[in-house]
Amino acid sequence: MTATTSATKSRRSLGTGWSALGFISPAVLVVAALLYAPFLYTVFYSFTDYDGLTSPKWVALDNFKKFLDDPALTTSVRNTLFWVVGTTIVPVAIGLLIALLSYGIKGGTLLRLPFMLPYALSGAGLGVIWGFILQSDGAANDLLRLLHLPGADISFLQQAPYNTIAMIVAMTWQQSGVNALLFLVGLQSIPTPPLEAARLDGASGFRMFRHITWPLLAPLTTVVVGLSLVASLKTFDIVWVTTQGGPGRSSETLAVTMYRDAFVSSDYGYGSAVALVLTLVTGAVTVAYLRFQIRGQEKLR
Repeated sequence: MTATTSATKSRRSLGTGWSALGFISPAVLVVAALLYAPFLYTVFYSFTDYDGLTSPKWVALDNFKKFLDDPALTTSVRNTLFWVVGTTIVPVAIGLLIALLSYGIKGGTLLRLPFMLPYALSGAGLGVIWGFILQSDGAANDLLRLLHLPGADISFLQQAPYNTIAMIVAMTWQQSGVNALLFLVGLQSIPTPPLEAARLDGASGFRMFRHITWPLLAPLTTVVVGLSLVASLKTFDIVWVTTQGGPGRSSETLAVTMYRDAFVSSDYGYGSAVALVLTLVTGAVTVAYLRFQIRGQEKLR
């Protein structure tokens, strides 16, 4: 009787497993078709000479050697690092400040609203708006001239590194609001007892933030910084719409270099190699950052 019962349970378990596989298989196939298959094709093309018309020609590591010898590589890497630092540190810091200043006060929602609205814009729309503002003798120059501030004669989009810095400012304007919203969620999730105990001990203001609020926000900060880090490494749309990487490729990022070589110059093999390098760099930086954060939290325990 026991053996029969055990066999029945095994059949039921097997049937449940096949049913679960049947439910998830469509999603797995869609992910494989839309993500994994294109990635594998990209990996293959990165080792070929392919113009999109003739058959791919195997060239082994030639595309990667060309990448390392590309004179535009230094500029792309430098600008990408600018984006990583600028759009990771500044929007996260401003978002945290907005969340702290607007949390728990009357009218805090209205205070956050102007910072949230820009997030509704796409990267291309952001590029169009700020391209109009930053064009030569545009709104930015007129405002600086009106206020008698330095920089009124600078062509922000025509001179490096002003063009990259100006676009980082634009991205900061867009991203600060959503970071503030994420930090606000984190503030609302902080348990009340630690805060009350700290107030009884006389903590307030910056001491409260440093010793209580900031440590409790650490897990969420890891997520916010990680998302900003990945987004900065893949920056493309605002750069392409605003300057197309110019003038003279002076504002290119690695993502723009990949797009230009693959879809403008029709050198799909080389463009695929750049895309693969960018993917590996993004993955390596993300893993290193997460491991660093995990080790830091383990030490605190």
